Amino acid sequence: MAISGFGRGKTGNGMDSASAGGGSGAATFGNLTAFIDQGSEFEGKLSFRDTVRIDGTFTGEISSENTLIVGESGKIHAAIKSVCVMVSGHVDGDIQASSQIVLHKSAVVTGDLVAPNIVMEEGAQLNGSVRMGRPHASANPGAKSNPPQASGDKPAGSQPGQSNKPS
Repeated sequence: MAISGFGRGKTGNGMDSASAGGGSGAATFGNLTAFIDQGSEFEGKLSFRDTVRIDGTFTGEISSENTLIVGESGKIHAAIKSVCVMVSGHVDGDIQASSQIVLHKSAVVTGDLVAPNIVMEEGAQLNGSVRMGRPHASANPGAKSNPPQASGDKPAGSQPGQSNKPS
């Protein structure tokens, strides 16, 4: 399989092409620097700066300063920390991204997702929890429906049959 631009993380002026273009800072996958092809199996810790695509099997830990792409035949058994994670294959482990997680329709993920932006195409399978949003946006999401917190005790005029158990 031929990959256009494989291993070309630098432009002629010695700058990364992602920073040379004055991009928005979002993760891009134009600079594919490593490719684990179908039929390959790796185990251990994988850390990288640019974009890596995995179509084989990887077991261990993955950390990235850019983008991880899990191809349709990819099988990952790892905790993943990256800027952007795009999944079309199988991932068994938690995924944490500082920018975005994309689950394509063929994705099967067993683990928790944490990212400010999560895209899940129809047909993608997720067995785990999702936590997303800006840190200040998640402060007491249920506070609007609760009465003002004058005291933590049950109001004196509560109705019969109400329980003191938190719901």
